[in-house]
Amino acid sequence: ITNQPQVTVTSYTISSTTTDWSSDVCDCCQDCGICLCGTFLPCLLACKVSQDFGESCCLPCLPGSMIALRTGIRGKYNIEGSICCDWVVMSCLAPCGLCQMAREMKSRQ
Repeated sequence: ITNQPQVTVTSYTISSTTTDWSSDVCDCCQDCGICLCGTFLPCLLACKVSQDFGESCCLPCLPGSMIALRTGIRGKYNIEGSICCDWVVMSCLAPCGLCQMAREMKSRQ
């Protein structure tokens, strides 16, 4: 035996750059079309957001699905936040949270 096995060390760097939402929760009037749809036809807007995210249009009909959708959007676009914050927004400010998700999907596409 003329060569000894060598140990190889590989290091990986994980980028954890987080961003913020493109608009605030209470910026509903930033896009009047989304604001009006979220106010008068929230079910339709929820289906649109769900489809834009790549999920079924029926997803918003399931209990808790809008919290999961918001968490999924945050994860996909690496937006800072937590599931607890998602729950608070979608429980207390559901129309505003829905409009924020719609604006985010529109700005990212």
